[in-house]
Amino acid sequence: MRKLIGQQMMIGVSGLTLTAEEKKFIVQNNIAGVTLFGRNVKEPHQVRELCKELQSLRHQMPDRAPLFIAIDMEGGRVARLKAPFTVWPPLKKLGDLDSPAASFHLAYYMGLELKSVGINLDFAPCVDVYTNPKNTVIGDRSISTDFEVVAKHASALVRGYLESEVIPCAKHFPGHGNTLIDSHLDLPVEEISLEELKAREIIPFIKSVKSRVPMIMTAHILYKNIDPDWPATLSEFFIQKLLRDELKFKGLVVTDDLGMKAMSAHYGVGQIPVRALKAGANLLLYCNEFDTPPQAMDSIEKALQDNTLSKDLVADNSQKILELKKKMIPHPDPLTEEEMTQIIGSALHSQLSQAIAAGEIPPGLKQQLISKA
Repeated sequence: MRKLIGQQMMIGVSGLTLTAEEKKFIVQNNIAGVTLFGRNVKEPHQVRELCKELQSLRHQMPDRAPLFIAIDMEGGRVARLKAPFTVWPPLKKLGDLDSPAASFHLAYYMGLELKSVGINLDFAPCVDVYTNPKNTVIGDRSISTDFEVVAKHASALVRGYLESEVIPCAKHFPGHGNTLIDSHLDLPVEEISLEELKAREIIPFIKSVKSRVPMIMTAHILYKNIDPDWPATLSEFFIQKLLRDELKFKGLVVTDDLGMKAMSAHYGVGQIPVRALKAGANLLLYCNEFDTPPQAMDSIEKALQDNTLSKDLVADNSQKILELKKKMIPHPDPLTEEEMTQIIGSALHSQLSQAIAAGEIPPGLKQQLISKA
């Protein structure tokens, strides 16, 4: 059962290379994947070597399944990979330009660079509607204040990532664009009604689902007029009823980082993962607290032994994750050094980035863009 539990866990690692303890923990516990942060990134060769080392661990694991290697690369201020990787503008620039073709190619070219070093999952796009101008947490990470514009470009971004063979993850369900409190620091509480949510925040998620987004990340937000008991990450209403039953989402539900204060300041370390799984989450994200994943796994194991958590649910989750990996990570290993060097920071990628930032695509660049959008 431990290996099934591990296949529902994504963790962080401490540095530019793996420690012996990290390798041992990943292999022995059959961990689903790793999320990379600034502390794990120096330059392309180092990132490629780290991803290569991570993927080599799969050969020692029971299912031989590739690991998810994830990163937050939205563009703008949320970008873990710096130059010589292409530096992309914030998503607001896409909304201002309002060219779905540009949005498609931003995601496609960004995805090619990620894939070249071995990253197969991007926690992007951010499809939150920017409805509160005082919301500095989202700000220019949002495509627009207009939900229809966000929805249109969300679709283009999802399709671009998929074309590059990188898994996109729409976030933060059911919408983080109206909050004032940073969920890294505390639990935001929203007063919006379900009707208002469906008429605005949910629309880009509907469009993302129709565009076959394979993964959606939940928000650590309490919508007190909709589910007064649980924030969305821990809410059966939001995950099961709204996302699964009404929006017909068939992919994987991943939590935002369960170590954030929105969770850890209000719920117990052992309570959080069990409740998230009961609510319908498939993947549990632990990014920065290196001692928490073992505690979370112990809590899940105890809940299974006590029959307070269904063994079938955990087994089904594990199978669903393995099926998605098989389908969407056909080539787990990084490209060759030569191929990687040709892709990262290429002239075409830089031209598109600069054009989006400037708010205009020159005619010559338009002709170079492959008309797939």
